[in-house]
Amino acid sequence: MDKTILITGGAGFIGSHVVKLFVKKYSNYKIVNLDALTYAGNLENLTDIKDYKNYFFEKGDITDFNFLKNLFKKYNFDGIIHLAAESHVDRSILNPLEFINTNIIGTFNLLNIAKETWKNNFNGKRFYHISTDEVYGSLGESGFFTETTAYDPKSPYSASKASSDHLVRAYNNTYNLPVVISNCSNNYGSHQFPEKLIPLAINNIKNNKPIPIYGKGDNIRDWLFVEDHAVAIDTIFHNGKNGDTYNIGGNNEWTNIDLIRSLCKIMDKKLNRKKGESEKLITFVKDRAGHDKRYAIDSSKLQNELNWKPSLQFEEGLEKTVEWYLANQKWVDNVISGEYQKYYDKQYKNR
Repeated sequence: MDKTILITGGAGFIGSHVVKLFVKKYSNYKIVNLDALTYAGNLENLTDIKDYKNYFFEKGDITDFNFLKNLFKKYNFDGIIHLAAESHVDRSILNPLEFINTNIIGTFNLLNIAKETWKNNFNGKRFYHISTDEVYGSLGESGFFTETTAYDPKSPYSASKASSDHLVRAYNNTYNLPVVISNCSNNYGSHQFPEKLIPLAINNIKNNKPIPIYGKGDNIRDWLFVEDHAVAIDTIFHNGKNGDTYNIGGNNEWTNIDLIRSLCKIMDKKLNRKKGESEKLITFVKDRAGHDKRYAIDSSKLQNELNWKPSLQFEEGLEKTVEWYLANQKWVDNVISGEYQKYYDKQYKNR
């Protein structure tokens, strides 16, 4: 194998798409997927590549320093694509300590071990840290987040990610560790844990349950199709400039309420319902604490320097997403019930 790449959080929503892309595209790479398989890590996301000869799975926690040290000795990694993170804002409000441990201490552990493992020769090595646009805080009615926008995190989640970003940059500046960082907008697509807005709404609409919308539904997000994000990660990992940051956005700003209304129209069509029937399920609930008003990404640096751009218009991507969830009800049911967590024991416990 030409390279051995560690992908952390590779059983999660975004991570599984990245793992599948790398395993299928780079048969000359050994791809090691490290995931703790907490509530959002699901090996059923990866069943189509589980028997590939260049794919390896390791169950473990990035907060366990000794485990990571032994893992690096076992595989001698050339690169790290670090996606493992606690990422749901509502959960960070309820239990911020989990976010501090995983997002800050976990990243710190990976940086330290990478530095010590590669210290005699950084040539050909890369530590790629995936972050979020939420570190930038909230925008007004105009303007965009750029790579030079000052950090202004508003939630325990975004604060923990901002801290990890600073650590990665510090290891580049202080120890010359070869790093790149990307900050992405909201992702959507297949295999997303159904606590997130789009899969939650799809499932609730299908089952005629209320669709909860925070506040007035006027918060604005920039939406990025997850498969486009995976391609961007591939592009940045291989071609990004050492020490640089790249913003990844879909150039798709939608208020939450307009997004849900569009989703309702698609669902009415797919479920053969009367026009406007699904919209009756929209239910406004008390706003989230510290809810950022608007996110919008300027990804022109990535597009101009590395020739990446989104492949899908939002409406097309949203329809593809709906079709996947409707065709994969068993996956949804397993996730909601927790049955998917038994997959690891069935697949790996006797190995």
